[in-house]
Order: sequence, then structure tokens, then C-alpha cells
Amino acid sequence: MTLTGWGLAYSGKVRDLYIPETESTLESSPTVLMVASDRVSAFDHVLSPAIPGKGELLTTLSRWWFDQLSDFPNHLLPVEPPAEVARRGMVVRGLAMLPVECVVRGYLVGSGWAEYRESGTVCGIALPSGLANGDRLPEPLFTPAFKAPMGEHDENISFEQTVDLVGDETARALRDTSLAIFRRASDIAEAEGLILADTKFEFGRDRETGVLRLGDEVLTSDSSRYWDANTYAAGGPNRLDSFDKQIVRDWLSANSDKTGTPPELPADIVTRTAER
Repeated sequence: MTLTGWGLAYSGKVRDLYIPETESTLESSPTVLMVASDRVSAFDHVLSPAIPGKGELLTTLSRWWFDQLSDFPNHLLPVEPPAEVARRGMVVRGLAMLPVECVVRGYLVGSGWAEYRESGTVCGIALPSGLANGDRLPEPLFTPAFKAPMGEHDENISFEQTVDLVGDETARALRDTSLAIFRRASDIAEAEGLILADTKFEFGRDRETGVLRLGDEVLTSDSSRYWDANTYAAGGPNRLDSFDKQIVRDWLSANSDKTGTPPELPADIVTRTAER
């Protein structure tokens, strides 16, 4: 897409990043235009067709959550994006992004549940015995991951490895800020009948001041697992149905070996994902 005054600097699985035409690189540009597409990815593959309205939803959710969390520094700037991408774009401050995905888990589910069944741990952290799939954890867990280069898989790492990557002070700030945001967001979600099971945050340093700022997206359907609190409390087979692209992951797992070119998504999978 051509946007007057902006040049495409990077195209990811879901988002496209633009910088002002007067700037030369994404790494040095003081401002960035983030545009969320309708593309959907699973297991590091971009799938086809796209999910209608997805980009607008992710942007709307991020903007809303940045507003709720305004006392935590973030990268959003009070600048309107170009009209062509007004509903899918955010103009943000260019940050020196840190190579750590800050995952916070409040419930035992997904890959955490799989590991717990084998070893009684989640990302190497020992948990009490007797927990079941979907149980609330005694305390939210900070389980960081190393952001691998494009095309490679992110890797779960320990807090000690996080210290090795970014230093002790920054690692502690990432952990403490992530947990604080998660607790705040969980309270807000629960007041509206939702459970925030887990999420991931990304942070960067302000290039001018060094301030740690929340970046990328925040608490969206692409970065977080939400459940309906009433459905969860009622139990049954649908208690862990999440408002995200799990339908796509499940279909792809059942219909491909997750290598090579993925098959086309059926129309009903696209429709059901958009509805979730």
C-alpha cells in the first residue's frame, strides 16, 4: 500500500511498519506508522484468506488498552494516522526494542499445561501438584521468551537468561512491569465478565530518554487468551474456548503437518474466527 508521506520499512506476519519519507531506516526513525493487516498467522505461517475486520479490531483494542494503562509509559503518539489506514493504524514513537517477549500466565493452559503434565513445571518454574487444565495459578508467572530472528521460532528462556540478554536492572523492570500490567488488566477484564488467562508484552527503550516503554500491540486477541467468565465457571467442554485464533490453529493442526505451504482456510473457519 502506498501512503503519502510514508515509506514501507518492514512487513511482518500481521503488521506493516512505515517511516516518514524523510527518514532512512526503521532503527533511526523517531516516528513509526504501525498498520495492522487482516492477515492471520499460525505456527509461523501466514495463512490465506485473511480474517475480515481483524486489523481494525486489533488496533481498536490496543488503543483502548493503552488508554486504560496510561500510567505505564507506552509508544503511542497523539498523531492521527493517514486517512487510508485510520482504523488500522497507530503513529508511535520509535523505540530501541528489547529482544524479550514478556509472557505472563495467570492460568495453567496451552503449552504450560503440556509441560506441567510431564514435569510439574511451567517454563521450568515448579508448581504445586494436583493442578488441572485451566486452573488458576497461585500467582501470575513471568515466563519470558527470546525473540528469535524472523523465520525462526521464539525460545522460552529463564529469568537468569533474560538477565544475560538485557542486564539485571532491565530484566527486573520487565518482570515487575509485566506483572503489574497483567494484574491491572485482569481486574479490568474480570469486571466485564472476562478472564485474562495469559498474554505477552513487548518493551523498548526511548531512544532519547532511555525510559522503558510498552510497545507493539497490547492485550489484543492476537497477543492474549481471554475466556468468558460465566462459561468458565459453568465447566464443561467449552469452558476454555478463547476469543482468538485458536480455531485456526486447531484446524491447521488437523489438516497439515505445519511445514511447507499451508492449505487454504475453509470459509467456515474464517467466519467462525471473525465471530470469536
